[in-house]
Amino acid sequence: MSGSGIFAEIIDGDVFNYYADGKWNKSSSGKFVPIINPTTRKIHFKVQACTQEEVNKAIESAKIAQKLWAKTPLWKRAELLHKAAAILKEHKAPIAECLVKEIAKPAKDAVTEVVRSGDLVSYCAEEGVRILGEGKFLVSDSFPGNERTKYCLTSKIPLGVVLAIPPFNYPVNLAVSKIGPAIIAGNSIVLKPPTQGAVAALHMVHCFHLAGFPKGLISCVTGKGSEIGDFLTMHPGVNCISFTGGDTGIAISKKSAMVPLQMELGGKDACIVLEDADLDLVAANIVKGGFSYSGQRCTAVKVALVMESVAETLVKKIKDKVAKLTVGPPEDDCDITPVITESSANFIEGLVMDAKKKGATFCQEYRREGNLIWPLLLDNVRSDMRISWEEPFGPVLPVIRINSVEEGIRHCNASNFGLQGCVFTKDINKAMLISDAMETGTVQINSAPARGPDHFPFQGLKDSGIGSQGITNSINMMTKIKTTVINLPTPSYTMG
Repeated sequence: MSGSGIFAEIIDGDVFNYYADGKWNKSSSGKFVPIINPTTRKIHFKVQACTQEEVNKAIESAKIAQKLWAKTPLWKRAELLHKAAAILKEHKAPIAECLVKEIAKPAKDAVTEVVRSGDLVSYCAEEGVRILGEGKFLVSDSFPGNERTKYCLTSKIPLGVVLAIPPFNYPVNLAVSKIGPAIIAGNSIVLKPPTQGAVAALHMVHCFHLAGFPKGLISCVTGKGSEIGDFLTMHPGVNCISFTGGDTGIAISKKSAMVPLQMELGGKDACIVLEDADLDLVAANIVKGGFSYSGQRCTAVKVALVMESVAETLVKKIKDKVAKLTVGPPEDDCDITPVITESSANFIEGLVMDAKKKGATFCQEYRREGNLIWPLLLDNVRSDMRISWEEPFGPVLPVIRINSVEEGIRHCNASNFGLQGCVFTKDINKAMLISDAMETGTVQINSAPARGPDHFPFQGLKDSGIGSQGITNSINMMTKIKTTVINLPTPSYTMG
């Protein structure tokens, strides 16, 4: 498929190469990692299984390249990023095709992801020039007991080598959201893409290669997590880790020593619906928020907490909308496509069966074929059901009926996650009070949770992460402050 045209050099036979030191390489391991198409459940692509030695070399060349890159003028770094963004958008079709085959993302959403990624890279270039072009100047006599004999200059300098680990659900967008800020800030980057999504990521990296970045500045190593995962995250040559994903992030944070971390982990995003809410707006947002990309988003609506008095009406409205969702292969642009792996589908089924056993109301019949699960709305869900607390990462949405706003807030805050939440009401005062009370990184008022626009701050509390993302925050996080103090001689006479 992508063995022709500009992407010809990234594949060798039927195995996609890894990228290091400015070129496409075959691993000395002689092994490959298979990528299973979620729709056909057959091997669709193969990527190189890199060795620890190859990872070492990639990090070594990243360290060397970074030293020179840090001296490269900001405007030049920005120019290359703009170039990469243009190439990425120009080749959106083959990259989107990989997303359809590797992660069963509906075709139109796959194209949107690539275009959004190009826009993100361009914005990084602009924002980086603004942020990093400014320093700070302090004078010493602003602190008690001091004369004006010291001038302090502060600027932002790069951290060094940034390790970027994006998840399967946005393997291109969540890779560039780490690469763009790292590169403009003067860092080098080692990308470890998810297995499913690796081929789309390799295509994206090739667009950066074509833009003409210095060799060694960007690497993309593929392979088994068991072989190179811990080796990468605990590598002494890594100066920063930006990770998006699930529980693995907690393990990484325990093992990585003295390295700045940017982590966006799971979510159980709650949607609180008040009695005065516009129910048509709520239904549209819950269906979009709960079921787009088959619910495989950390910002998906994961639980709807609905006031009892409007629950019946709202559930009916949601049910009518769910009935209109198309189910099938991603090539046909269906709303609901197969979930990523068989083990994911089995996990989702486990949550559904637990809810059935404990008496939840099924608004549709539960249906599954292979990795494809039909959308399911569960009403009258109670706190003793696993679906109340666990993140399904699939097209299954629980509705919990509540009798007070306090009850809704209590449920939301009892979760060990705190990524996003939303509240629907026409009363702005109530909305603000509820937002203040919800222990989540972001609260959306009258809209489903969402990560974008990509320059908005994006962060999670509790088990949902460390640090804050969004282009501006990522650039700041991937730099450190450097201070230079000029000490003036104490004047022996008064001038002037």
